[in-house]
Amino acid sequence: MSAREKPLHPASGTPDGNSTRPDKQAEWSTASVPTESIELQIADVLHAVPYPANKDHIVDAARQAGASNELLAILDGLPEQDYTDVDAVARLITSNYGPGLGC
Repeated sequence: MSAREKPLHPASGTPDGNSTRPDKQAEWSTASVPTESIELQIADVLHAVPYPANKDHIVDAARQAGASNELLAILDGLPEQDYTDVDAVARLITSNYGPGLGC
């Protein structure tokens, strides 16, 4: 990064943290999801879903957030069932894909 470039603020994607969108979101910006590591994508998407939720609802939320194809494939591999909370989904992801993908 050159001396003139500023790092982007994670919530807005702009150097100063101010969104150029009139509907800026205070806590979580879905625009940053595809550029995050897979672990952060999982955490961001799962924490944004209102529970209880079924697999299809979780996958749809991830797709709307612009999640990577890798994350969509992981979530699409979840069993067809209702999930009571983030931990229920995270346990399955961790057991299927290893402890490095904890939420």
